[in-house]
Amino acid sequence: MAPVMILQALAEPNRQAIVELLRDGERPVGELVEELHMSQPAVSKHLRVLKEAGVVEARVDAQRRLYRIRPEPWAELDDWLGTYRQLWTTSLDRLEDHLDRRRHP
Repeated sequence: MAPVMILQALAEPNRQAIVELLRDGERPVGELVEELHMSQPAVSKHLRVLKEAGVVEARVDAQRRLYRIRPEPWAELDDWLGTYRQLWTTSLDRLEDHLDRRRHP
């Protein structure tokens, strides 16, 4: 999945909350509904978006679906962000040098 799709899926606060809950491990939809105080259709809609973005996956366990985070998209997102880390680090280093020169002329 493209990092932009992952970020778009995570841009919605309820989906962020779902991912936060799933960070601790696999959960059925019913638990997510209880924790988030949302309707089951609303939680299912958010899970569908997260699943389409590749962020979560589901498995069937008897009568219920258990959702969990997929690690691969997070690694891909981290790699993509890594290309910007050097830019940020360089800019912050320049700012630090500038401030040092102003403090100690």
